[in-house]
Amino acid sequence: MQYRAIKGFKDILPHQVGTWNRVESEAKRVFGLFGYKEIRIPVIENAELFARGIGQDTDIVSKEMYTFQDRRGNFVAMRPEATASILRAFIEHKLYEGYSVQKLFTIGPMFRYERPQKGRRRQFHQIDVEIIGDPGPRSDSELIFMIMHFFSSIGLSDLALQVNSLGCPGCRGPFRVELKGYLENCVSQLCPDCQTRMETNPLRVFDCKVGTCNQVIKDAPSMVDFLCDDCTWHFDSLMAYLKELDVDFAVNSHLMRGLDYYTRTTFEVQTQELGAQNAVAGGGRYDNLMKEFGGPDSPAIGFAIGEERVVELLEKHTAQGEEGPDVFVAALGKEAEDKAFIWLQELRKAGLRCEMEYRPLGLKAQMRHADRLGARKVLIIGEDELSKGKGIVRDMVTKEQIELLLDSVVEELIRLTTIKQ
Repeated sequence: MQYRAIKGFKDILPHQVGTWNRVESEAKRVFGLFGYKEIRIPVIENAELFARGIGQDTDIVSKEMYTFQDRRGNFVAMRPEATASILRAFIEHKLYEGYSVQKLFTIGPMFRYERPQKGRRRQFHQIDVEIIGDPGPRSDSELIFMIMHFFSSIGLSDLALQVNSLGCPGCRGPFRVELKGYLENCVSQLCPDCQTRMETNPLRVFDCKVGTCNQVIKDAPSMVDFLCDDCTWHFDSLMAYLKELDVDFAVNSHLMRGLDYYTRTTFEVQTQELGAQNAVAGGGRYDNLMKEFGGPDSPAIGFAIGEERVVELLEKHTAQGEEGPDVFVAALGKEAEDKAFIWLQELRKAGLRCEMEYRPLGLKAQMRHADRLGARKVLIIGEDELSKGKGIVRDMVTKEQIELLLDSVVEELIRLTTIKQ
C-alpha cells in the first residue's frame, strides 16, 4: 500500500521551505520593531473555548471544527483560529498584570474541515497578531500600518486594503433588524445556507461566496449608516490616521467578518491574483471577547495573515531559488574522501554551507551535482592533488581555477568564500 497525505493536508517540501522561512523571519523582524512579542499556543484546546469565542452558530464551529473526545471523554478541538487561544493564555497566565497594553503574535497551523480548494486547505498556516488593552483608533491604525509595511518589506505591494466599521452592539441591533427585513424580501435568491443565516445572524450573508447571494448584498443596507456617535468618531479617526500615514485604503461598507466577536474596525487585505480566495489577511476589533472569557474588561484588535496565499504570491513574483552551498568538495579516491569529510565538518563549524558526494562517482558526475546544488566554489582533490599537497578550487560563476595548499585548505577556503562576490 502506498500512503499519501490526507486530503486537504499538504507537505511543504525542502525547495519550498526557504520562502516560508523568509516570510516568517521577516514577520518576526517587523513585528519586533513595533514592540510585539511571540507567544506559542497549543494546537488542541477544549472545544467549548472556540464555541464560546467564535460563535456556536458559525460555520466554523457547526461544520468545520476538528472535534473529538479524548480518552477521558472530554471534547477537544484542533484550533481553527488563534485569537481565542491567545486570550485564554492571556487570562490563564495573568499577562495583564503590570502591563496596560500587550502586543502578541503567533505563527502556526490551523485546522478546518472544509472542501479543499486553491488557497484553502484543511490544515493551513496563519500569522496571527493581537494588541490587547487599548480601545482607541490609534492602535487600529498602527496595526494596519504595520501589516501593510510587512507586505511591502517582503516584496508585495500590489495589494488592496479595505476597511469598514461593524459598530458596537448598540448600533448593530437596529442594523440587524433593517438587514433582516431587506433579506426577507430577497429570500428566494439566497442559497440554503444564507436562508438559515438570515434567521440566526444575517450579517454572515455578507461572507457568502455564492454568486446570487453576492448580487443580493450589493444593494443591502450599509452598517456605516447606522453607526452611533462614538463608533462614527472612532471610524473617522481611524481613516484620518491612515491618511496621515499615507496608507491607501477603500471603505467597503459591506465588508464583514465571519466570527461573532468582532466590533467596530474591520479590515481586509486583498489581491486580484488568486481568484475567489482573494484575501491574504484580515482582522478587526473585538472589545468584548476578553470579558466574555472571564478575563478583565480589555479591548483588543488583531489580524491573521494566510501564509499559503502569501507564499503563492511571492512565488509568482520573485525568484525564490534555494541558496546553494558555499563549497562543494569533489573527492576522488578513499584517502581524498576521508580528508574531505574532515574538512567538511571544520568548514561547517566555521559557518560555511558545504557539501560533498558520498558515493564513489567520477569527477564529471560530481561537478554536475555541484552545479545542480548551486555551489559557489568546488574544491577538487584526488591522488595527484594529495601527492602535490595542492588542491584545485573552481569558481562556478567565473569558471576560474586556482590552487590551494592542502595544509591550510580550511583557512584558505574560509578566506575565499567570505570575499564579496
